[in-house]
Amino acid sequence: MACPRLPAALREAGPPPEAAGVLYKSLRARPEAEEAGQAMAKVGSRRVGRSCRGRGQRRPTTWEISDSDTEGPVGAGADSEAAVRARDPAEQRRAEAEALRLLRPKQALRRLAVRVDPAILEDAGADILMEALGSLGCEYHIEPQRPARSLRWSRVKPEPCPCSVPPEVWAAGEQELLRLLEPEEFLQGVFQLTQICGPACSVPWISPESPTCLHLAVIGLDAYLWSHQPNAQEMQQPESPGVARAEVAVGWPEVEEALVLLQLWANLDVLLVASWQELSQHVCAFTKALAQRPFKQFQESGTFSFCTAGRWTAGERVTKDGTGLRGAWWRQIRQFNRVSPAVADAVVTAFPSPRLLQQAYLACSTDQERLALLADLPVKVDEGARPRRVGPDLSRRICLFLTSTNPDLLLDLSS
Repeated sequence: MACPRLPAALREAGPPPEAAGVLYKSLRARPEAEEAGQAMAKVGSRRVGRSCRGRGQRRPTTWEISDSDTEGPVGAGADSEAAVRARDPAEQRRAEAEALRLLRPKQALRRLAVRVDPAILEDAGADILMEALGSLGCEYHIEPQRPARSLRWSRVKPEPCPCSVPPEVWAAGEQELLRLLEPEEFLQGVFQLTQICGPACSVPWISPESPTCLHLAVIGLDAYLWSHQPNAQEMQQPESPGVARAEVAVGWPEVEEALVLLQLWANLDVLLVASWQELSQHVCAFTKALAQRPFKQFQESGTFSFCTAGRWTAGERVTKDGTGLRGAWWRQIRQFNRVSPAVADAVVTAFPSPRLLQQAYLACSTDQERLALLADLPVKVDEGARPRRVGPDLSRRICLFLTSTNPDLLLDLSS
């Protein structure tokens, strides 16, 4: 086959530049590829000639391959990469470490916001509360709240939110609300709760719109009760009906009774403070406790410390072939009170697994023999030191731990 002629523009331009040279090579290579394709088509037609007889000649299949084309769907590569990353233990450990860092109390406190109702600022002592919130390190916003004169806590989730943390952990504390009451308002509710309605009445300050975790706070109730005690002249005068009678009839015994009823009927706790300084200290302590709650919930949802999925934590890694079980058993023995590493080594050396120790307990004929099975095991000590044994106390505790079926049994009698 004759080589195709180049375009006139390339022939007149003399020696081709770099781009023209690439085009020249591609034009030279195209006829050779076409010739090779026709040859392969002829060989293929000979092989399938018997089965394709009567169907005419089949046009040879051609393919055009470009470097810019991708194989498969567009998102298939990204999905496979994400799946590999999800299966990668190192990536999973890094994600869990990042989630644990975000749940630390200091980090969680920065994403906690206290929303203060503007009605609280009308009191002269509210400046103490705002200064305390400003020095705490969290955000605070002045926004209208329902009900009025209340504080609400909200949490800002990190972006992106780690998938290894359950959603309920981030939502912890978002239903907390602290409502401030004046002494007169609180005493009216106490009078209604203890003397008017009885147990069948609706609890004051509780409505269908109230959050699940409502708290009440009263400032200066003690001073108010002392200042409103009736003197000798008022006691000689006839009692006035209505609210005045309620103010005289309510004292500390009625207040204490109302506090018990609120706790029993509505699980509602009331904070009685003498000044805004005490209220500010309580709000700061409560905010810090809310910041620590996600971290504690995440720790409680995890596995045991002596048997974990990786070596990056303080646990012991156990593989599918059983490697690491001896170390996990050693750590479990160390969790008993007053057990040194040498004593744990003595127990694990004599019985390398809990199953072997359970079999030894089954082979014992009496309970006393089971309780004293580990008592005489020697403990390795330094040269010149007095010989030691495991002892009957630890032997009894381990025996009860592996054989008892009573969940309320106290293993350590000295605790």
